[in-house]
Amino acid sequence: MSQQGSSTAVEFQRHEARQAFARDALALPSVSIARASEDASFRSYWRVGPGPEGHASCILMDAPPGKEDLGPWLDIASRLRNAGLHAPQVFALDQGQGFVLMEDLGTRTLLPELADASVDALYAEAMEALLKMQCSVPVNGLPAYDRQRLLDEMNLLPDWFLQRHLGFQPGAAEQAIIDDAFAFLMAAAAEQPCAFVHRDFHSRNLIRINSSERITADGLLVNPAIVDFQDAVCGPVTYDLVSLLRDCYIAWDVARVQAWVEEYRLRLLAAQRIDTVIDRAQFLRWFDLMGLQRHIKVLGIFCRLWYRDGKRQYLDDLPLVWHYTISVASAYPQLADFCGLLRKALGERDIRQNRELDSE
Repeated sequence: MSQQGSSTAVEFQRHEARQAFARDALALPSVSIARASEDASFRSYWRVGPGPEGHASCILMDAPPGKEDLGPWLDIASRLRNAGLHAPQVFALDQGQGFVLMEDLGTRTLLPELADASVDALYAEAMEALLKMQCSVPVNGLPAYDRQRLLDEMNLLPDWFLQRHLGFQPGAAEQAIIDDAFAFLMAAAAEQPCAFVHRDFHSRNLIRINSSERITADGLLVNPAIVDFQDAVCGPVTYDLVSLLRDCYIAWDVARVQAWVEEYRLRLLAAQRIDTVIDRAQFLRWFDLMGLQRHIKVLGIFCRLWYRDGKRQYLDDLPLVWHYTISVASAYPQLADFCGLLRKALGERDIRQNRELDSE
């Protein structure tokens, strides 16, 4: 059998297994299943109809064993809901097959809802949820967002962005510049107090629920609902804030972002989550440098998603991530050489250009 035929057979078997799981979980002779979405992992999501009693539909998450581990997702979902945050309710589970049947949160992500007239209110809701996460979600047993993890993430930049995407091979002196920049960013992250970190707290992972209520019957914040939380760690307090406010999929002017950052600093102060000596300038420095670490990682991840996983669409998101990276790196004298290296590596080319297609 050809590789394509084998893959088709495996997918058919997986389809049949999804159908059987959903029918058994819902105690129904038949169900409809249609693809709902996929993400940057091996997970896929399927809308199942009808749902359990009181629900028109539900979502089946397919996390293939050996490629995805359901344990962290289930653990973090429970932590979030116990803290009063709107993670999806689990209706049924088959951990051996990698299937979860859960609440259908709908398709209204925060991203298309964001506009000049709405963003202040929507970000206020998101920051309320973020503060609740950082104050109420326990971090015991979570992986530490330590120096090695931060470094492993940043090394995606030379591996996948510089070398694979741009064809730029750093020499010894250039590698030393990269190493110094990464050490500077790791030291800045280590200055921050630690809290629960979602790691992808942005507009595509926050869902708007169509409800006039603020709190659900279960005592959860209605909005925003939160997804894609399985990679949570214990780490720097500004990480999720910068994921939200310097979102890889939408940008706001600098003054507006800095005003939101200060608003959140004051919330943290009132909640006694940061020391009173942490002033506006210090907190903004943390925010900037944490964001730079994240965007360095994302430049590498978006390229890897194309060259390794065949997900071309992420190349179109590189310009905004590049803008964030250069804007922050150019603002800190300690990173001047690093900023120059990045500009040299890109040159005059279109950052979205697919190098492998160029070479054909």
